[in-house]
Amino acid sequence: MSPLADRLAWQALALLLAAGALAASAVPPGLLDWQPQQAWREPWRWFSAAFVHWSALHLSLNLIGTLVVAAWGWAARVPAAAALAWAAAWPLTHLALLLQPGLHSYGGLSGLLHAGAAVVAVWLLLRERGPRRWIGAAVLLGLAVKVVGEAPWQAPVQAVAGLDFPLAAAAHASGLLAGTLLGALAAALAGRAAHRPGPGHGP
Repeated sequence: MSPLADRLAWQALALLLAAGALAASAVPPGLLDWQPQQAWREPWRWFSAAFVHWSALHLSLNLIGTLVVAAWGWAARVPAAAALAWAAAWPLTHLALLLQPGLHSYGGLSGLLHAGAAVVAVWLLLRERGPRRWIGAAVLLGLAVKVVGEAPWQAPVQAVAGLDFPLAAAAHASGLLAGTLLGALAAALAGRAAHRPGPGHGP
């Protein structure tokens, strides 16, 4: 894979998420949203929940967020391995919502966007040196402070002034956790691959 194609994997995933969210506006939310009681009978909801939005404002904010995360990945020059970690965080972000039994329905990209931001931050922290590593650490810390400040353990959803949809802080927390863990795994595997002797090299 060429260096450019390697970097474009992140942008392709971001484009898929944005396109899916736009297309899902024509589908009844009840067919796609996260519903814990349907988690095992209808496993497509592990993915499709990200496409569901409850209002035009909700969709607009998440599309802007998708653009920001796409730009964050491009600026960080993350490879396809990081995009794969973000993709793997997609279903895990929603499955982790089973830990919040009071959340009977969820839709939106925000949990997965937290996962993507975390993947990039962890990649910089573990795979880069100098200022780029510190930027990754600062972003990861900022995400953690934000999620803790939202107190996701207090209630399944929260009403936020200025928003016409309920905020499911648990999704932000699950996305941050999934992105951090899978981003660290991707970085570790990339490190092992970089140190593996190539063909023709001795032990």
